Amino acid sequence: MFRQLHRLIATAVGIILLLSSMASVAQDQQPLRIGIIGTGAMGSALARLWVEAGHEVMFSSRHPEQLQPLAEELGERARTGSPADAARYGEVILLTVPYAATPQIGHDHGALMEGKILLDAGNPRPDRDGEMAIEARELGSGLASQRFLPGVRLVKAFNAISAYQLRSEAHREGERQAIPLASDDEQALKVAARLVRDAGFDPVIVGPLETAKDFDFASGISTRSLTATQLREALGL
Repeated sequence: MFRQLHRLIATAVGIILLLSSMASVAQDQQPLRIGIIGTGAMGSALARLWVEAGHEVMFSSRHPEQLQPLAEELGERARTGSPADAARYGEVILLTVPYAATPQIGHDHGALMEGKILLDAGNPRPDRDGEMAIEARELGSGLASQRFLPGVRLVKAFNAISAYQLRSEAHREGERQAIPLASDDEQALKVAARLVRDAGFDPVIVGPLETAKDFDFASGISTRSLTATQLREALGL
């Protein structure tokens, strides 16, 4: 009797674990709502790739009516709004603004983005962003952005690739181009890696946010079109 009961319990536990695993896989395959703050060449290129992969996106601008033709081209999974609308809409936020605008984004929309995964594609460039970029580059953009965007689940992503490469190298034959990622949040990294794959690239997790400095704009890694193997070798991973 005891053995039969033990078997029944073990079977029940196994079924529960299997169902839990299946539910987790199903959840991972669900389309995501992505709010894009900064719909320039980078934002629009990624939006197109993610819509093609089945996700829903909201482009944002201070003049969202200017983005309507692109949204109409991409179909029913694309829409437009203000930056506040995108911050509110997205389960995941993609930030592709000039780096000097990052502190203002955090100030204006931090409450709307709190607790959400934010993919930060920004690079501090003193020639464009001024004095603040010098300090951010010395600290590393991962840790600098964390100061500007408190409360979000920050991932440095897509800052080591150009908009041209997003358009030309996505889903390429053979080994895909690698996208380095850095975050202190394991689950956020998992979601970011999924979105990298859905966009047609290979994710390479470099480490915590402090390691984002290793693939910042001035690192020598940016825009080199490396495979995952080559990127790991270049970074000593």
